Amino acid sequence: MTSTEWPGHVVTVTYWQEDAQHDNEYVAPEDVVDVSYRMRCRELPVDHVHALSSALRDALPWLRTAANAGVHPIYVAESGNGWQRPQDPDAALHLSRRTRLKLRLPTQRLPAARELVGRTLQVAGQDLSIGELTIKPLTTCATLFSRYVASNHAHDEVRFLAEVSAHLHDLEVSTKRLVAGRLHSLRSPDGPVNARSLMVANLSPAQSIRLQEQGLGPGRSFCCGLFVPHRGIDSVGDARL
Repeated sequence: MTSTEWPGHVVTVTYWQEDAQHDNEYVAPEDVVDVSYRMRCRELPVDHVHALSSALRDALPWLRTAANAGVHPIYVAESGNGWQRPQDPDAALHLSRRTRLKLRLPTQRLPAARELVGRTLQVAGQDLSIGELTIKPLTTCATLFSRYVASNHAHDEVRFLAEVSAHLHDLEVSTKRLVAGRLHSLRSPDGPVNARSLMVANLSPAQSIRLQEQGLGPGRSFCCGLFVPHRGIDSVGDARL
């Protein structure tokens, strides 16, 4: 067991085995894709997950139950030009024109997803106007990252990783390299949803696509359990999990 530190945070690498050879001939299916919308919104609170999820589920009711569908949290960089992301969940995140609204959807839902274009949603008291969309196939990245993986054991890193490992085993996804990161408490009407960020590395192409399609844990429409490509396990010190 090895620990990596950066200011205010410690990450423990619990599982670590040697790299395996990946199948370079694997052809990724396109049953599930990411849909990226241009958007205009002045600002959102740091903890915008419930507000965003509710607005999108009202606009697209099938998001609540559709298999392999989910909502990505709106990403704003942790820091830049002397700015640091605030820790207060009610603090404002100022969004740029480059900010995108992203959904992960089965391809058969794409016609319905196009219905969002041109609409304006109310999210945490702010107008969020949705523009043109771009469809992005999933990629076979060997290292994946999820900002929020919901779990009743999120406060206990050891139990959290054990639960994650069991779920990955059920998906036939390797657990050779896992990194549990920052603890989050997301507000919802039913009480806080506890989650941790998670990095899964050394995946084969097939495993990478399977994990991105299936996700991990509950709350896919609540911005939880969705994985995106990450630049690699060796840069964990810069990841700010």
